[in-house]
Amino acid sequence: MNVVTLNRLKVYWPLYVMAIPGIVFLVIFKYIPLAGAVIAFKDYSVFKGFIDSPWVGLKHFKTLIHHPDFVRVFSNTMILGLLKIVLVFPVAVLLALMMNEIRKSALKKGIQTALYIPHFLSWVIVAGIIFDFFSISGLFNIVFGWFGHEPVLAMQESAYFRPIYVISSIWRDAGWGTVVYMAAISAIDPQLYESAMIDGASKFRQIRHITFPLLLPTVLVLFLLEIGNFLDLGFDQVFNMLTPMTYSVGDILDTYVFRTGIQQAQYSFATAVGLFQSVIGFTLVFIFNKLSKKVSDGGLW
Repeated sequence: MNVVTLNRLKVYWPLYVMAIPGIVFLVIFKYIPLAGAVIAFKDYSVFKGFIDSPWVGLKHFKTLIHHPDFVRVFSNTMILGLLKIVLVFPVAVLLALMMNEIRKSALKKGIQTALYIPHFLSWVIVAGIIFDFFSISGLFNIVFGWFGHEPVLAMQESAYFRPIYVISSIWRDAGWGTVVYMAAISAIDPQLYESAMIDGASKFRQIRHITFPLLLPTVLVLFLLEIGNFLDLGFDQVFNMLTPMTYSVGDILDTYVFRTGIQQAQYSFATAVGLFQSVIGFTLVFIFNKLSKKVSDGGLW
């Protein structure tokens, strides 16, 4: 350990101490469980354990790919993942840009609070609100009735599932997603805006030529992290909103694994599906990280 490193430790030791809980969390819950991925290549038995369970190679991956429901489940996962990237992800950026233009502090804080609150509700509660909203006597059908339409059980019809999935994702998480963007915007040098105003730049031009370009590296990093979870859509959300009538469009890899892997105690199969998702996620992150280097200096590495 050289002198420079020792000096840094002496100066910044409080920050390193603060980082210890996060590092411990990552090691215990993220890195140590990686060793368990080996059961994806075994016929794991809780009685034989990790070591004595027999090796089966790619058996569980072949079972997944050749399963009759694989095409439907994988297609649903890809479609919902694409909808989340294209329709949900940009909303947080737009909200941050709009909130940044609010000059009254009290109004700005009030709007931020209203947008943040839904994030702290669990998907069980959110799903209950959604089912109540779209019930026969819910607000959705009441408004529909004003225009002479018959009541619709939207949560029981496959045509409504994906739009509701997108809207609920925006309502719950878009406001919370603005936190990082607002922090990045607040770090922009105010003199840049003053210079632009002197040159006669309108608010829209200031956003277009100052705020958004300087925000772009942050957007790219969060976009890459979102791409890494492309097939990991969140079990809680889909599971709590899913009904037997919407399996055709809403059944994804996570819910499929829960039914076939966890409930039936097929742990090796469930691990194989999780590993399959991780490999695809890493591949997408690697590809898009390369592409981001051509657009901006931002990226994960």
